[in-house]
Amino acid sequence: MEQSIQFNLDLIHRYDKAGPRYTSYPTALELHQGFTEEDYHQQIKLSNARGGPLSLYFHIPFCDTVCYYCACNKIITKNRQHAEPYLDSLEREIAMLARLFDRERVIDQLHWGGGTPTFLSAQQRERLFNAIRRHFHVRDDDQGEYSIEIDPREADRDTIVQLRCLGFNRISLGVQDFDPAVQKAVNRIQSEEQTFAVLQAARDEGFRSTSIDLIYGLPLQTVSSFARTLDKILSVSPDRFSVFNYAHLPARFKVQRQIKEADMPSPEVKLAILQTVIQRLLDEGYVYIGMDHFAKPDDELAAAQRENKLYRNFQGYSTHSDCDLIGFGITAIGRVGDAYIQNVKDLDSYAELIGQGRLPVFKGLVLNQDDKIRGAVISQLICHFHLNFATIEEQFGIDFSDYFNDELQGLQQMQQDGLLHLSEQGIEIQPAGRLLIRNICMVFDRYLAEKRQQFSRVI
Repeated sequence: MEQSIQFNLDLIHRYDKAGPRYTSYPTALELHQGFTEEDYHQQIKLSNARGGPLSLYFHIPFCDTVCYYCACNKIITKNRQHAEPYLDSLEREIAMLARLFDRERVIDQLHWGGGTPTFLSAQQRERLFNAIRRHFHVRDDDQGEYSIEIDPREADRDTIVQLRCLGFNRISLGVQDFDPAVQKAVNRIQSEEQTFAVLQAARDEGFRSTSIDLIYGLPLQTVSSFARTLDKILSVSPDRFSVFNYAHLPARFKVQRQIKEADMPSPEVKLAILQTVIQRLLDEGYVYIGMDHFAKPDDELAAAQRENKLYRNFQGYSTHSDCDLIGFGITAIGRVGDAYIQNVKDLDSYAELIGQGRLPVFKGLVLNQDDKIRGAVISQLICHFHLNFATIEEQFGIDFSDYFNDELQGLQQMQQDGLLHLSEQGIEIQPAGRLLIRNICMVFDRYLAEKRQQFSRVI
């Protein structure tokens, strides 16, 4: 696959507007409270009729300290016992949903996110994994994609040994930035020694993939300071990088108000950091998967992209497009049957519903045919940077040029700007369009106009 990326500042400035990250289509903003627990039951029946493997996501909301940049749903506490009632509820939710899904359906994908999953003690982690294993068909051949997000400040070698024994085989480490001034400004003090000790332990224990998370656009960052962080991490050669754009939205996320506006890097500095990161990672041999993600050529993500099998869901890029995704815990979102389902967002409501023997459904959305068609188009573009019209026509029984006449007209300016090549057969994203793939996908989003102000900028 062609991996060149053209960093065109003029085009980036022109197209840098707010838009979705497309971990789903429609986006989570379209979920509504008219979707009921009974609707979820119907979608589970549909899912069972179709069969196939499953993916499980568990949201662990607890954190020991607050990071000022964070926009996640989290609960700040130093008391590990606060997780016990939550685990009680999680176990009940696991049991309730397991009774509704066919037992023979294998769990090909499992992910613990947060929050900080390793906030849980060793006993609590074992308790949760054993509950999953009791109720679902968890693989025992190490062939599943079983991943967990790690805060290196909340883990050591014993943690990693236990996680590997439980069955996890992929790990992502939150770093964000090693610069001491930046760490202080965002209230995340984390040493290189802590981080690299956990990474080495994961390798020693046979984790198949190690990923590092970085954020550009944080307060006090400069091109040179971020380059130093990148150099340090490249010296240990992780399998994957996720380099996220910090979305400073203090009006929406109160904790971000702790960040001083005067410390924020200018848009020019932010773009220069991004350009440096991209060039350096490509020079080091990493493949640009898309959006914020890079991987070594032999990584499963890169292989899936080459084989046109890459997929995108609420955890980002994935190799398991054939899995229905079940979300567990507060705020978790799943995709089951033809619907997206989100759980309630606070502990009290979650515990109350679970205590009543009810699924903790907060919102959902049943996809109509147009949603499915547009979702398939967006998925192909954002995962593979090309789209074959005939594939969509055969899958959905439409004439692409008729169905998307307005959208194809809307792509003309992007073609003139060199972002893509449009032919009678399909769309090929050009090197100048790879960084702006979200903009190209936005042309096919029929919900976007009224919701654009609720998204962060694409770059």
